[in-house]
Amino acid sequence: MHIPDSFMPLSQALIYWVAALPFILMSVRWARNELDETKVPILAALAAGIFAIQALNIPIGMGTSGHMVGAALVAIILGSPLAGVLVLTLVLLVQGFVFADGGITVMGANILNMGVISGFVGYYTFVVLRKSRISIAASAFVGAWLGLLVSALATAVELYLAGTFPLVPGLTAMGLYHLIIGFVGEGIITAVVITAIQKSRPDLIDNSFLSSEAKGAAA
Repeated sequence: MHIPDSFMPLSQALIYWVAALPFILMSVRWARNELDETKVPILAALAAGIFAIQALNIPIGMGTSGHMVGAALVAIILGSPLAGVLVLTLVLLVQGFVFADGGITVMGANILNMGVISGFVGYYTFVVLRKSRISIAASAFVGAWLGLLVSALATAVELYLAGTFPLVPGLTAMGLYHLIIGFVGEGIITAVVITAIQKSRPDLIDNSFLSSEAKGAAA
């Protein structure tokens, strides 16, 4: 899903930087206000884990690949999609500058897709389902799966606008592969991790969006 520099004109890459930059700045402000000595090690561990899972790439044709993202997992644990934006920005910076995985000029597009879209779609899907009394495992699974799928489709549309992909084959390839990866990877891993934390250390998951009654039922 990482877009390389050669896949997008600089003029379009700058537009995605402009779109991503406010979210990056908000994520930094979130970190200043919300991160404490308890959350910093969790955030570091999540960043390391996401770096590892994104190394598992599946070629899907047209010069790109499919993989898990992890933004929804971070957002659910730390209670804000901005946490997902922050972690994915840090991961993409290292991947781009150290390992040449993903372009530099197009990093704004990659942050927008994997950090902003995946994190926001995944987290707020999770929140809506939890408020509807859906189990935490099912909510985490659907949120992570949907966040990954929507971010992959957004990437396909951006590459179509850049003249790299034809629209329908691009949407089909990116959508189909990430639909499957979302089911067998992103969704299951997120559900298992969130459920395990909920059972062993429920205090580590931010569920402040739930009413007191709902928190009691969830416990």
